[in-house]
Amino acid sequence: MEDEQKELRRPPGSTQDEQLLESPRLDEFTHTDTWRVFRIMGEFVEGFDELATLTRGVSIFGSARSKPDDPDYQAAMETAALLAAEGFAVITGGGPGIMEAANRGAFEAGGLSIGCNIELPFEQRPNAYQTRSLKFKYFFVRKMMFVKYSLGFIIFPGGFGTFDELFEALTLIQTRKIRNFPVVLFGSQYWSGLLEWFKQAVLQGGKISEDDFNIFHVTDSPQEVIEIMNRSQNSLHELDKLVSDEIRIPS
Repeated sequence: MEDEQKELRRPPGSTQDEQLLESPRLDEFTHTDTWRVFRIMGEFVEGFDELATLTRGVSIFGSARSKPDDPDYQAAMETAALLAAEGFAVITGGGPGIMEAANRGAFEAGGLSIGCNIELPFEQRPNAYQTRSLKFKYFFVRKMMFVKYSLGFIIFPGGFGTFDELFEALTLIQTRKIRNFPVVLFGSQYWSGLLEWFKQAVLQGGKISEDDFNIFHVTDSPQEVIEIMNRSQNSLHELDKLVSDEIRIPS
């Protein structure tokens, strides 16, 4: 109850995202939005600097509400541990639930466990299983880091935030704004309703094509996740060998 009362008393515009997205005021515009650009630029610079050497990252998303005794939590831990054993770095949003499970799995396996934390009106505490922890004020900067430094996305059951990351990745791949990388939906039963709606409503309505179903995978097996990621890397390696040095190396 006390937390709810604090939330009700929270002043408007108390997060950087909220302030950025407010309609500009004539008497404040040059003192807020213009100068906020530099803060945004600073977040990009810091994120790029911290993650510059990361070449084998895999992002794991899912509900922040999953508990340690939840089968999804256990599966995320196992998946992250297997990824770490294969030399992949695990990237999450740094919070509780599936994020904690993934960081924990990688951390306990001795791998690189990265948390990209976000400022929220209700404070998100970073979980204790991060070997590298970043904090962002802006969602769109944080989302850029997930895409830029990931070789694939693994999507465990989750809510709106999880859906946001899923659909952004699918859109970027479908529109060829990024190179096609694996998007894995973990938990076939959880995702079955959405996939059925894709087929019966979205596909039948001509809003997507049959080929769009090839840009994601569905599995219930942590080991299959690893196989998908390794196949993708092998395919990219073979493709890279076909690119001539004249194209690869700028003159």
